[in-house]
Amino acid sequence: MVSFIVRLKFHPEDREEVANAARLLAADSRREPGCVTFIPHHAEDDPDLLLIYEQYRDEGALASHRESEHYRLYAVGVLFQKMTERTRENLTALV
Repeated sequence: MVSFIVRLKFHPEDREEVANAARLLAADSRREPGCVTFIPHHAEDDPDLLLIYEQYRDEGALASHRESEHYRLYAVGVLFQKMTERTRENLTALV
């Protein structure tokens, strides 16, 4: 299992466009056979911080996700263009 959280920071004026792209990316990503979960969140104390919790069956499933049309369209085409900061936290399940 591959699990991680991506934190993306944006300007306030991009909030609506970013939220829409995150919703569309999530809907398409969840239909991928190797995607276990894909959940975008706004931080309660910072609406310009988008957190995405992602889990994939394995590294191959993650690679397929990154090669998908919806990833290119919404992540690369919108989120990566609008972000001002990006970090990724890799996770290891305890169970």
